[in-house]
Amino acid sequence: MRILLFGQRLQKEDGQFILDLILLLKERKAEITFYADFYKLIKSSLQVDEEFQTINNHKDLVALKPDFVISLGGDGTILNAASFIRDSGIALLGINMGRLGFLSSIEKSYIEEALQSIEEKSYKIEDRILLKVNSDPGIFADYPYGLNDFTLHKRDTSSMVIIHVYIDNDFLNSYWADGIILATPAGSTAYSLSCGGPIVFPKSNNFVITPVAPHALTARPIIIPDSSKVSFSIEGRSDNYLATIDSRFATITAEHKIEVSKGSFTIRMIQLEEFSFMKTIHNKLNWGRDTRN
Repeated sequence: MRILLFGQRLQKEDGQFILDLILLLKERKAEITFYADFYKLIKSSLQVDEEFQTINNHKDLVALKPDFVISLGGDGTILNAASFIRDSGIALLGINMGRLGFLSSIEKSYIEEALQSIEEKSYKIEDRILLKVNSDPGIFADYPYGLNDFTLHKRDTSSMVIIHVYIDNDFLNSYWADGIILATPAGSTAYSLSCGGPIVFPKSNNFVITPVAPHALTARPIIIPDSSKVSFSIEGRSDNYLATIDSRFATITAEHKIEVSKGSFTIRMIQLEEFSFMKTIHNKLNWGRDTRN
Protein backbone atom coordinates (compact mmCIF):
# COMPACT_ATOMS: atom_id res chain seq x y z
CA MET A 1 0.00 0.00 0.00
CA ARG A 2 1.48 3.31 -1.12
CA ILE A 3 0.29 6.40 0.77
CA LEU A 4 0.92 10.11 0.23
CA LEU A 5 0.51 12.30 3.33
CA PHE A 6 -0.60 15.83 2.44
CA GLY A 7 -0.81 18.80 4.78
CA GLN A 8 -0.31 22.57 4.89
CA ARG A 9 0.49 23.40 8.49
CA LEU A 10 1.46 21.63 11.69
CA GLN A 11 0.04 22.66 15.04
CA LYS A 12 2.13 21.90 18.10
CA GLU A 13 -0.62 19.72 19.59
CA ASP A 14 -0.72 17.56 16.45
CA GLY A 15 2.91 16.50 16.54
CA GLN A 16 2.38 13.27 18.46
CA PHE A 17 -0.51 12.33 16.19
CA ILE A 18 1.76 12.61 13.13
CA LEU A 19 4.35 10.37 14.75
CA ASP A 20 1.67 7.85 15.72
CA LEU A 21 0.27 7.89 12.19
CA ILE A 22 3.69 7.16 10.70
CA LEU A 23 4.07 4.24 13.10
CA LEU A 24 0.59 2.87 12.26
CA LEU A 25 1.33 3.03 8.55
CA LYS A 26 4.70 1.34 8.96
CA GLU A 27 3.05 -1.45 10.97
CA ARG A 28 0.81 -2.02 7.95
CA LYS A 29 3.85 -2.17 5.63
CA ALA A 30 2.74 1.01 3.86
CA GLU A 31 5.15 2.90 1.63
CA ILE A 32 4.97 6.48 2.95
CA THR A 33 5.59 9.60 0.87
CA PHE A 34 5.08 13.19 1.99
CA TYR A 35 4.14 16.41 0.25
CA ALA A 36 7.50 18.21 0.38
CA ASP A 37 6.37 21.48 2.04
CA PHE A 38 4.51 19.54 4.74
CA TYR A 39 7.53 17.32 5.36
CA LYS A 40 9.71 20.39 5.92
CA LEU A 41 7.36 21.47 8.71
CA ILE A 42 7.50 18.01 10.26
CA LYS A 43 11.30 17.81 10.09
CA SER A 44 11.66 21.23 11.69
CA SER A 45 9.28 20.43 14.55
CA LEU A 46 9.45 16.69 15.24
CA GLN A 47 12.06 14.04 15.82
CA VAL A 48 11.56 11.68 12.88
CA ASP A 49 13.74 8.57 12.96
CA GLU A 50 14.07 8.06 9.21
CA GLU A 51 14.01 9.93 5.92
CA PHE A 52 10.93 9.71 3.70
CA GLN A 53 10.45 10.32 0.02
CA THR A 54 8.79 13.63 -0.90
CA ILE A 55 7.04 15.06 -3.95
CA ASN A 56 6.42 18.66 -4.96
CA ASN A 57 3.63 18.87 -7.50
CA HIS A 58 0.91 17.15 -9.53
CA LYS A 59 3.41 15.83 -12.05
CA ASP A 60 5.36 14.10 -9.25
CA LEU A 61 2.10 12.68 -7.91
CA VAL A 62 1.18 11.11 -11.24
CA ALA A 63 4.66 9.58 -11.47
CA LEU A 64 4.43 8.22 -7.91
CA LYS A 65 0.94 6.71 -8.38
CA PRO A 66 0.02 6.29 -4.70
CA ASP A 67 -2.99 4.17 -3.79
CA PHE A 68 -4.38 6.96 -1.61
CA VAL A 69 -3.74 10.54 -0.57
CA ILE A 70 -4.42 11.24 3.11
CA SER A 71 -5.17 14.91 3.77
CA LEU A 72 -4.24 16.02 7.30
CA GLY A 73 -6.03 19.22 8.24
CA GLY A 74 -9.40 20.87 7.80
CA ASP A 75 -11.59 21.40 4.76
CA GLY A 76 -9.17 24.00 3.39
CA THR A 77 -6.46 21.35 3.26
CA ILE A 78 -8.86 19.03 1.41
CA LEU A 79 -9.45 21.75 -1.20
CA ASN A 80 -5.72 22.18 -1.74
CA ALA A 81 -5.21 18.42 -1.86
CA ALA A 82 -7.91 18.22 -4.54
CA SER A 83 -6.08 20.83 -6.64
CA PHE A 84 -2.92 18.74 -6.15
CA ILE A 85 -4.63 15.48 -7.22
CA ARG A 86 -6.53 17.03 -10.16
CA ASP A 87 -7.57 14.48 -12.80
CA SER A 88 -5.25 11.68 -11.64
CA GLY A 89 -8.15 9.62 -10.22
CA ILE A 90 -6.24 8.95 -6.99
CA ALA A 91 -8.59 8.52 -4.02
CA LEU A 92 -8.54 11.09 -1.21
CA LEU A 93 -9.13 10.50 2.51
CA GLY A 94 -9.65 13.52 4.79
CA ILE A 95 -8.55 13.40 8.42
CA ASN A 96 -9.95 16.36 10.34
CA MET A 97 -7.33 18.19 12.39
CA GLY A 98 -9.19 21.48 12.25
CA ARG A 99 -12.54 22.53 13.67
CA LEU A 100 -15.80 21.81 11.84
CA GLY A 101 -14.70 19.64 8.92
CA PHE A 102 -17.47 18.54 6.52
CA LEU A 103 -15.14 17.27 3.80
CA SER A 104 -12.44 16.07 6.18
CA SER A 105 -15.05 14.30 8.27
CA ILE A 106 -12.91 11.60 9.94
CA GLU A 107 -11.70 12.70 13.35
CA LYS A 108 -8.03 12.05 14.10
CA SER A 109 -8.97 9.97 17.16
CA TYR A 110 -10.45 7.45 14.70
CA ILE A 111 -7.35 7.08 12.54
CA GLU A 112 -6.49 3.51 13.55
CA GLU A 113 -9.99 2.28 12.71
CA ALA A 114 -9.91 4.26 9.45
CA LEU A 115 -6.65 2.64 8.37
CA GLN A 116 -8.07 -0.75 9.27
CA SER A 117 -11.10 -0.08 7.07
CA ILE A 118 -8.83 0.91 4.18
CA GLU A 119 -6.68 -2.19 4.65
CA GLU A 120 -9.79 -4.38 4.62
CA LYS A 121 -11.28 -2.42 1.69
CA SER A 122 -14.45 -1.77 3.72
CA TYR A 123 -15.12 1.68 2.32
CA LYS A 124 -16.89 3.36 -0.59
CA ILE A 125 -15.59 5.82 -3.16
CA GLU A 126 -17.77 8.88 -3.75
CA ASP A 127 -17.20 11.00 -6.83
CA ARG A 128 -17.41 14.70 -6.01
CA ILE A 129 -18.12 16.99 -8.94
CA LEU A 130 -16.06 20.07 -9.72
CA LEU A 131 -16.76 23.51 -11.13
CA LYS A 132 -14.83 24.67 -14.19
CA VAL A 133 -14.33 28.37 -14.90
CA ASN A 134 -14.06 29.70 -18.45
CA SER A 135 -13.29 33.39 -18.71
CA ASP A 136 -12.35 36.01 -21.26
CA PRO A 137 -9.87 37.49 -20.34
CA GLY A 138 -8.63 34.29 -18.71
CA ILE A 139 -8.42 33.70 -14.96
CA PHE A 140 -7.23 30.65 -12.99
CA ALA A 141 -5.49 29.47 -16.16
CA ASP A 142 -3.20 26.99 -14.37
CA TYR A 143 -6.13 25.11 -12.79
CA PRO A 144 -9.63 26.52 -13.43
CA TYR A 145 -11.42 23.92 -11.27
CA GLY A 146 -12.96 24.07 -7.81
CA LEU A 147 -14.41 21.44 -5.49
CA ASN A 148 -16.43 23.82 -3.30
CA ASP A 149 -17.50 27.04 -4.97
CA PHE A 150 -16.94 29.92 -7.33
CA THR A 151 -17.69 33.44 -6.08
CA LEU A 152 -17.81 37.02 -7.29
CA HIS A 153 -17.43 39.88 -4.79
CA LYS A 154 -16.96 43.56 -4.44
CA ARG A 155 -13.25 44.03 -3.81
CA ASP A 156 -13.30 46.61 -1.03
CA THR A 157 -15.72 48.34 1.32
CA SER A 158 -17.43 50.28 -1.45
CA SER A 159 -21.11 50.06 -2.29
CA MET A 160 -22.70 46.83 -3.43
CA VAL A 161 -22.27 45.47 -6.93
CA ILE A 162 -24.74 44.28 -9.56
CA ILE A 163 -24.17 40.73 -10.79
CA HIS A 164 -26.13 39.56 -13.83
CA VAL A 165 -26.65 35.79 -13.96
CA TYR A 166 -27.63 33.66 -16.96
CA ILE A 167 -28.37 29.93 -17.05
CA ASP A 168 -27.74 28.29 -20.42
CA ASN A 169 -27.83 31.79 -21.94
CA ASP A 170 -31.27 32.54 -20.46
CA PHE A 171 -31.39 35.50 -18.09
CA LEU A 172 -32.01 34.48 -14.45
CA ASN A 173 -31.62 37.62 -12.33
CA SER A 174 -29.61 40.72 -11.56
CA TYR A 175 -28.41 40.61 -7.96
CA TRP A 176 -27.74 43.86 -6.09
CA ALA A 177 -25.50 42.40 -3.37
CA ASP A 178 -22.03 42.15 -1.88
CA GLY A 179 -21.41 39.10 -4.06
CA ILE A 180 -22.69 35.77 -5.28
CA ILE A 181 -21.75 32.11 -4.75
CA LEU A 182 -22.07 29.19 -7.12
CA ALA A 183 -21.56 26.05 -5.03
CA THR A 184 -21.34 22.33 -5.67
CA PRO A 185 -23.04 19.89 -3.27
CA ALA A 186 -19.67 19.60 -1.49
CA GLY A 187 -19.55 23.39 -1.21
CA SER A 188 -23.15 23.67 -0.02
CA THR A 189 -21.96 23.16 3.58
CA ALA A 190 -19.30 25.87 3.29
CA TYR A 191 -19.64 29.57 2.40
CA SER A 192 -23.06 29.06 0.79
CA LEU A 193 -24.46 27.59 4.02
CA SER A 194 -23.22 30.56 6.04
CA CYS A 195 -25.08 32.87 3.63
CA GLY A 196 -28.37 31.01 4.02
CA GLY A 197 -28.01 28.42 1.26
CA PRO A 198 -29.41 24.88 1.59
CA ILE A 199 -27.48 21.72 2.42
CA VAL A 200 -27.31 19.54 -0.71
CA PHE A 201 -26.49 15.83 -0.61
CA PRO A 202 -23.36 14.79 -2.55
CA LYS A 203 -25.14 12.77 -5.27
CA SER A 204 -27.87 15.33 -5.96
CA ASN A 205 -26.48 16.46 -9.34
CA ASN A 206 -27.15 20.11 -8.53
CA PHE A 207 -25.48 23.48 -8.12
CA VAL A 208 -26.59 26.17 -5.66
CA ILE A 209 -26.66 29.89 -6.47
CA THR A 210 -26.56 31.92 -3.24
CA PRO A 211 -26.43 35.74 -3.10
CA VAL A 212 -24.22 37.37 -0.45
CA ALA A 213 -26.05 40.07 1.51
CA PRO A 214 -28.59 40.82 -1.26
CA HIS A 215 -30.38 44.17 -1.21
CA ALA A 216 -33.74 42.63 -2.22
CA LEU A 217 -35.58 40.25 0.12
CA THR A 218 -36.83 38.35 -2.94
CA ALA A 219 -33.26 37.34 -3.89
CA ARG A 220 -33.10 33.81 -2.47
CA PRO A 221 -30.78 30.83 -2.96
CA ILE A 222 -31.76 28.67 -5.89
CA ILE A 223 -30.90 25.07 -6.84
CA ILE A 224 -30.21 24.31 -10.50
CA PRO A 225 -29.13 21.16 -12.42
CA ASP A 226 -25.37 20.62 -12.57
CA SER A 227 -25.71 20.22 -16.33
CA SER A 228 -26.28 23.99 -16.49
CA LYS A 229 -23.80 26.53 -17.79
CA VAL A 230 -23.92 29.60 -15.57
CA SER A 231 -22.70 32.93 -16.97
CA PHE A 232 -21.88 36.05 -14.97
CA SER A 233 -21.20 39.70 -15.61
CA ILE A 234 -20.55 42.27 -12.92
CA GLU A 235 -20.80 46.05 -12.64
CA GLY A 236 -20.48 48.68 -9.93
CA ARG A 237 -18.67 51.81 -8.89
CA SER A 238 -15.26 50.16 -8.59
CA ASP A 239 -12.87 49.35 -11.41
CA ASN A 240 -11.90 45.97 -9.97
CA TYR A 241 -13.77 43.05 -8.41
CA LEU A 242 -12.80 39.76 -6.81
CA ALA A 243 -13.36 36.28 -8.24
CA THR A 244 -12.51 33.17 -6.22
CA ILE A 245 -12.52 29.45 -6.82
CA ASP A 246 -12.10 27.52 -3.58
CA SER A 247 -9.13 29.14 -1.81
CA ARG A 248 -7.69 30.88 -4.91
CA PHE A 249 -8.58 34.37 -6.05
CA ALA A 250 -8.17 36.70 -9.02
CA THR A 251 -8.91 40.35 -9.70
CA ILE A 252 -11.38 40.98 -12.51
CA THR A 253 -13.07 43.94 -14.18
CA ALA A 254 -16.48 44.55 -15.71
CA GLU A 255 -14.96 43.51 -19.05
CA HIS A 256 -14.60 39.88 -17.98
CA LYS A 257 -17.04 37.39 -19.46
CA ILE A 258 -17.29 34.36 -17.17
CA GLU A 259 -19.00 31.01 -17.65
CA VAL A 260 -18.96 28.22 -15.05
CA SER A 261 -19.96 24.62 -15.73
CA LYS A 262 -19.40 21.12 -14.37
CA GLY A 263 -15.85 19.84 -14.73
CA SER A 264 -15.00 16.91 -16.96
CA PHE A 265 -13.55 14.84 -14.09
CA THR A 266 -14.31 14.25 -10.41
CA ILE A 267 -12.42 14.01 -7.13
CA ARG A 268 -12.69 10.51 -5.68
CA MET A 269 -13.35 10.74 -1.93
CA ILE A 270 -13.00 7.75 0.41
CA GLN A 271 -16.19 7.39 2.45
CA LEU A 272 -16.19 5.18 5.55
CA GLU A 273 -19.51 3.75 6.73
CA GLU A 274 -19.06 5.27 10.19
CA PHE A 275 -18.73 8.75 8.62
CA SER A 276 -21.54 8.88 6.07
CA PHE A 277 -22.81 12.31 4.98
CA MET A 278 -25.91 11.89 7.16
CA LYS A 279 -23.82 11.04 10.21
CA THR A 280 -21.49 13.94 9.48
CA ILE A 281 -24.46 16.33 9.51
CA HIS A 282 -25.65 14.86 12.82
CA ASN A 283 -22.20 15.19 14.37
CA LYS A 284 -21.25 18.63 13.02
CA LEU A 285 -24.62 20.38 13.34
CA ASN A 286 -25.97 18.51 16.39
CA TRP A 287 -29.08 17.49 14.44
CA GLY A 288 -31.25 14.98 16.25
CA ARG A 289 -30.00 16.14 19.66
CA ASP A 290 -31.85 18.14 22.26
CA THR A 291 -29.19 20.52 23.59
CA ARG A 292 -31.61 22.47 25.78
CA ASN A 293 -31.12 20.23 28.79
